[in-house]
Amino acid sequence: MGELQQRIGITPLQSESVTQILGDNTDCLTDPFYPGLRQRAWAEIDQVALYQNLRQIQQLLRHTTQLMAVVKADAYGHGALTVARTAIEAGAGGLCVATVSEGIQLRQGGIKATILLLGATNTPEQVKAIAHWQLEPTLCNPQQALVFSETLSGLNQTLPVHLKLDTGMSRLGMPWQDAIEFVRLVQQLPNLEIASVYSHLATADSPDPTVMRQQHERFKNAIAQLKAGGITPPRLHLANSAATLTDSALHYDWVRVGLAVYGLYPAEHLQNVIHLKPVMQVKARITQIKTIPPGTGISYGHQFISNRQMRLAVVGIGYADGVPRNLSNRINVIIQGQQVPQIGAITMDQLMLDVSDIPNIQVGEIVTLIGQDGEEQISADHWAMALGTISWEIICGFKHRLPRVVVG
Repeated sequence: MGELQQRIGITPLQSESVTQILGDNTDCLTDPFYPGLRQRAWAEIDQVALYQNLRQIQQLLRHTTQLMAVVKADAYGHGALTVARTAIEAGAGGLCVATVSEGIQLRQGGIKATILLLGATNTPEQVKAIAHWQLEPTLCNPQQALVFSETLSGLNQTLPVHLKLDTGMSRLGMPWQDAIEFVRLVQQLPNLEIASVYSHLATADSPDPTVMRQQHERFKNAIAQLKAGGITPPRLHLANSAATLTDSALHYDWVRVGLAVYGLYPAEHLQNVIHLKPVMQVKARITQIKTIPPGTGISYGHQFISNRQMRLAVVGIGYADGVPRNLSNRINVIIQGQQVPQIGAITMDQLMLDVSDIPNIQVGEIVTLIGQDGEEQISADHWAMALGTISWEIICGFKHRLPRVVVG
C-alpha cells in the first residue's frame, strides 16, 4: 500500500486529517435535508454586509425618498426572504418583485411591507391572486387596466396600481407622450387607485449620460403634462441602482435598487460613490487530490493536457450548481489565500484545479470560487468579464442545488 500511496501522491491519513474530512470543525456546513451530512458546495450570504449596503445607499437619498429593494429572481440569487427581512429592518420602504409567485412567496414568509409587482399581468386569474395576496401591480396599457378593473369589481375590492411609462427602454409601459390619457382612463375606472407613476432607465450604467438625460426629460415632460391637467400622482420613481448612484435629481419619491443592495456596482465608474461589500461568496470542498504525469488529458474532451507532473484537486461544484461551463480553463479560485487555476472542462457536478503550488493541501479543504480569502478576492465581475456578460447574470445563475447559508 505504501508504494501505491507514493505513486499516486497520497499520504496515510492521520487523525487530524480524518477530522478535517469528516468535518466536526466550525466551518462544517450540513445538508438541510440530512443533518450531519456535510455540504459539498454552498453560497454564503453575509447579512451584515447586506444591511450595511442598504444603509449606505439610504445615506445618498434625501429624507423624502424611500428605497425599494428589488428582490426579484430570489433576490438575485441571494434568497428573497432573507434579503426582504433585512431590507425592511434596514428601513426600506418596500420591495419589488417580477412575478406574482415571487410576491406570494414573500407574503407566505410573513412579509407585510408594500410589494410592487414589476412584471406584466394580464389575466383575471392573476388579478385575483394579486388582490388576495395584497400585491401592487404595474399597469402598462388600457387593456390591462380594464381587465383589472372588471375583475376587481367582481371581487368588490380596490387595489393600488402603479402606472408605467415607456420613456426609452422600449419594453413595458405606455408611451410617455400618452401619459395624461392613460392616467385619466385609470382614474375613471372603478376599483383602481393610482399609487405611483414611474419609468425605467435603459442606459443609467453608461459613462455617457446622453440617453439617460433624454429619458429623464421625457419623464419630466410627462409629469408636467399630468400636473397641467390637474393630476398629481402620489409618488414618482425612475432610478435603478446606477441612477441612484449617479444623480440625486433622479431619485424622486422612490428608488428601485437591486444590484447595489447585493454589494456589486452596476458600472466601474460608479465604484467611488459609496463603499459596497459583496453579499454572496460561493465556496466548495476538495473531494480528491491526485498526482498526474506530463501529457495527461483532463476532463471531457481533454481541453487541458498537463505539460508537467501536476497535483490535481477535484472540487464538488459544477455547471449544475451555476458555474458556467464556458469558464472552463479561464478562471482562478482561491485556496489557503492563494489563487490557483481551474483546468479542464467544468463538468455538471465537479471541476478540477492545478494545486501544484500548494504543498499541504487536504481533501475537505474549502475552495473560494467567488469571494475573499486572505488578501485574494474574486468577484462576480471577474466571471462576467471572462464571459462577456454582466454580473447580474452570474449571481442569478447559481442554482437552488447550491444551498444559501446566512452568515454574519
